[in-house]
Amino acid sequence: MIPYVMVVYFVGFFDRINIGFAALTMNQDLGFSDAVFGLGAGLFFLGYFLTDVPSNIILQKVGPRIWLTRILLSWAVITAFMINVKTVEGFYILRFLLGVAEAGSFSGIILYLSTWFPMKRRAQMIALFMATAPISAMFGSPLAGAILSAHGALGLAGWQLMFLICNVAATVMGVFTWFYVNDKPEKNRWLTAEETQWLVATLAAEKQNKGEVVKVSIWKGLTDIRVLTLAVVYFGTSAGLYSLNIWSPQFIKSFGLTTMQIGLINAVPSAMAAIATVMWARHSDKTKERTWHVVSACLLASTGFVLVGWAQSLPLAIAALVMDNMGISSCKPPIWSIPSLFLSGPAAAARLAAINSIGNLGGFAGPALIGWLKSNTGSFSIALYCVAGMLVVSAILTLSIEVRCRRDAAKFELTHSTK
Repeated sequence: MIPYVMVVYFVGFFDRINIGFAALTMNQDLGFSDAVFGLGAGLFFLGYFLTDVPSNIILQKVGPRIWLTRILLSWAVITAFMINVKTVEGFYILRFLLGVAEAGSFSGIILYLSTWFPMKRRAQMIALFMATAPISAMFGSPLAGAILSAHGALGLAGWQLMFLICNVAATVMGVFTWFYVNDKPEKNRWLTAEETQWLVATLAAEKQNKGEVVKVSIWKGLTDIRVLTLAVVYFGTSAGLYSLNIWSPQFIKSFGLTTMQIGLINAVPSAMAAIATVMWARHSDKTKERTWHVVSACLLASTGFVLVGWAQSLPLAIAALVMDNMGISSCKPPIWSIPSLFLSGPAAAARLAAINSIGNLGGFAGPALIGWLKSNTGSFSIALYCVAGMLVVSAILTLSIEVRCRRDAAKFELTHSTK
């Protein structure tokens, strides 16, 4: 299961961030300003936000196999249209529709994993899955540089070739999903009968132990202050993640490098982040602590953004990007382990999607803000400082969730002890 979801996320994440490399030549070819590019890059997340919750609810009803297949094939179609984009309006529309097509993919996989893995292993499995983001950037960056350097192959510009490759990859994975995915542990084909029975019983016991949370309705769950707070936490980390991955190629380019050099240099922070993500999640599982693992990683990333905005030399810029990547990537798995402490039942799909969709608006705000400020100030610095501030807010709000959960647990214990 984990190799499969990692490949799906690799294709999806590369599809999201390749726009940053495409912009190295696409913006000039099509006459796009920094503000136009930033807004268009961010519109993906607006489309994602508007349709993520309905998509994840449908996934729970029809099953991951059918719905993930639909997601992959529909985003392949939109990516194919990106090859022939000509106008600003077309760019905006296709980026928005791409977000609509991909909605439900990430939160759907998180839900999928939560129905297969017990709590004590879940953060590690989510970490392996989410380590794909920096791995995608690590391998995707030099790949993107090589594709851009192949300008003219098949009669296409380098950025058009990039969209073509993403289209083929999504199509292949969509077909594979239809034939490979099992919706529930009971339907698996690789465990023994005893192993299957143990897994099903363990997951059922964990669900039962969450007590009254199971009775909460879907829409009431969306108003849970912990869900909304976690969504804002995720907003800040998403602003950091996608600002970093969409704009870092152009930031590195400002030091006068070629596209191939940009791809190779951009891979270094991602490689460090991939290692840090898995190690940090293992430590979180070992200590059974989530909050401070999120807080410290957010603060590390925030410091990195400040240093990136201040950096005047390439070595310092790379060191700051390493801090950014390690912090942003490492905070994600512990964040996604927090909801399972208070979510379960039929409402879980909607609440996970709410966290993901609202949080992913940060992917709209961050890149769009950087594009607008870059066009108006001629510098990345002010925008990067703003993103750093968002990450500080995420750290503070994560602490508030911990306080709220402890208060609710104490109230629950007091109520039942008096009974």
